[in-house]
Amino acid sequence: MVGLLRSLLVLSMASPLAAAEPIYDVVVYGGTSAGVMAAVQAKRMDRSVVIVCPDKHLGGLSSGGLGWTDTGNKAVIGGLAREFYGRVWKHYQQPEAWRWQKPEEYGNRGQGTPAIDGDQRTMWIFEPHVAEKVFEDFVAEHQIPVHRDQWLDRANGVTRSGPRIASITMLSGNTYRGKMFIDATYEGDLMAAAGVDYHVGREGQDVYGEQWAGVQTGVLHHRHHFGVLKKPISPYVVPDDPSSGVLPRISADPPGEYGQGDDKVQAYCFRMCLTDLPENRVPFAKPEGYDPGQYELLVRIFDAGWRETFDKFDPIPNHKTDTNNHGPMSTDNIGMNYDYPDASYERRREIIREHETYQQGWLYFIANDPRVPAEVRREMSRWGLAKDEFADNGHWPHQIYVREARRMIGRDVMTENELLKRRPVVESVGMGSYGIDSHNIQRYITPEGHVQNEGDIGVSTQGPYQIALGSIQPKKEQCENLLVPVCVSSSHIAFGSIRMEPVFMILGQSAATVASMAIENGQAVQDVPYQQLRERLLADRQVLESAEGTAPRRSAIRAESLPGTVVDDGQAVLTGPWETSASIGPYVGFGYRHDANGSKGQLKARFQAELAAGRYAVRMYCVPTSNRATNVPVVVHHADGQAASTVNQRNPGGEGVPYAELGVFRFADDRPAVVEVSNENTDGHVILDAIQFVPQP
Repeated sequence: MVGLLRSLLVLSMASPLAAAEPIYDVVVYGGTSAGVMAAVQAKRMDRSVVIVCPDKHLGGLSSGGLGWTDTGNKAVIGGLAREFYGRVWKHYQQPEAWRWQKPEEYGNRGQGTPAIDGDQRTMWIFEPHVAEKVFEDFVAEHQIPVHRDQWLDRANGVTRSGPRIASITMLSGNTYRGKMFIDATYEGDLMAAAGVDYHVGREGQDVYGEQWAGVQTGVLHHRHHFGVLKKPISPYVVPDDPSSGVLPRISADPPGEYGQGDDKVQAYCFRMCLTDLPENRVPFAKPEGYDPGQYELLVRIFDAGWRETFDKFDPIPNHKTDTNNHGPMSTDNIGMNYDYPDASYERRREIIREHETYQQGWLYFIANDPRVPAEVRREMSRWGLAKDEFADNGHWPHQIYVREARRMIGRDVMTENELLKRRPVVESVGMGSYGIDSHNIQRYITPEGHVQNEGDIGVSTQGPYQIALGSIQPKKEQCENLLVPVCVSSSHIAFGSIRMEPVFMILGQSAATVASMAIENGQAVQDVPYQQLRERLLADRQVLESAEGTAPRRSAIRAESLPGTVVDDGQAVLTGPWETSASIGPYVGFGYRHDANGSKGQLKARFQAELAAGRYAVRMYCVPTSNRATNVPVVVHHADGQAASTVNQRNPGGEGVPYAELGVFRFADDRPAVVEVSNENTDGHVILDAIQFVPQP
């Protein structure tokens, strides 16, 4: 008997983790905003939970500089996400919260809607340290253990029991056992290590039938491209001399064919918290490894007249900013992150260090280099890092903006077709509403020998949309006890809207609800009855649908409802920086383009259709209002030649008619029907909406 006890004692000493490791109901890997909300929801559902994360600071981007929240429609942000913004509001009700500024001086600024909603007791714009305190308060109040600086052993750290994860082990040797697991990282490391299918890069247009998928050469939606300059920029060391070599930060590789998929991801940057208050300002320092030659392209941009450097110094309380990318060469480090999603930890650290050097050098260069226009240098020198933010990291944000990494291929895949309400979503677990927004992916050389950016997309979703339960669940045969609320199952284009921090919080809460119910029911996460889940989500104040979230706005005209053949603005071949909008209706589809009453003579559009031979009435849809141009040049190419005219877009077809009649023309079946539009010498905003070809007897 003594020998048996001695043997058992030796066995227990040889395997201390077997006795020491608890089995948690829910193990959350990742300290992002989604991770914190998942843990809080699990605890509120009486589950034992632990947050295990490589992070030292909780909250991810929400506490890492992204204080100018990308909200979209605030009405569909519910549950714990709304509680987070409610706690931010409560913080700023305290007089001591306004250390450097009076609240009335800050005002009530926001992205189109007020930052402070007193009636709803929410505040959507905040300082980084305030957000971090809110997240820390959440975990402290719920007594949630947080194990920080814990890095998953991605090669051997996931132990499975059949279709389920049994435990995860860190590089430190710490092991965490659980009934359910939630991958709340921006990179999807646990998901990938568990053998779940995922995708990196852009799908081609043919994969999910998406208009905005793949390479988007010629598509220039925002002002983050070289088309906004007064003249084209040469990419070569000696201007217009290819033999002299290519400037830094420009790829000599071809960008790929329009609509083609690739393995590239949108640019990363740091969302910086800057201040112009001298007593709280840390001047921009020259970073180690600084090379002013890396910014030669920026000199040429300034020489071309660019003066929008400070247009995304968005104000947050206490004389601070959330500074984001803006312009042809800004804080986005285009093309330098393609291998980040699948890279080793060491390689990721190298990429992050390179991004720090580039972005810190960008600031120092603009503030100090004599080739920068004096007025720009003076303005940049007013700014610096905020002394009371990120104190343990040299006042630099601790979280790089991983705008996109891996994306799961799960039970359902969210695509632009669901976001644009072309296809219904079943089993909603939350809503998104921000526009489809991809940052630039490449900086390349055009066939004309000019530098251009590619990949920037801005498309309105025309109201909120539902997010499917199956998009946070792996396929059942791959894993039965894992949920993924950040690297969700979606296309590149759909992720461009889903990837907003409030949505990650929403999906984190919903993921934990699914996990808790799966434990209670003794089920796989894929088998939780949706009606039961829905009732609990609604009881916890999640928003699962809205009147706006099931169809395009009433001001939209469905192309399929119109007779004949319709070519929408999204199908046109565009030249120059046309901007997107949906502010005034009625319009065809999900919005229209306009020239912002600028770049006159530089913008063109070509609408093309393959028609059966015959006579057709040709109409130009153009959303009339008082600031439109009265003399828009239009050329119709038909079987008998071409017809040029001008369109008065202020009143194109008479009262209440949203289109102009261009005439009736004969078209042949051996050549396309083409309508060309330009903004040459126009006297107002030029609108591109749709061209309609209506068969005539």
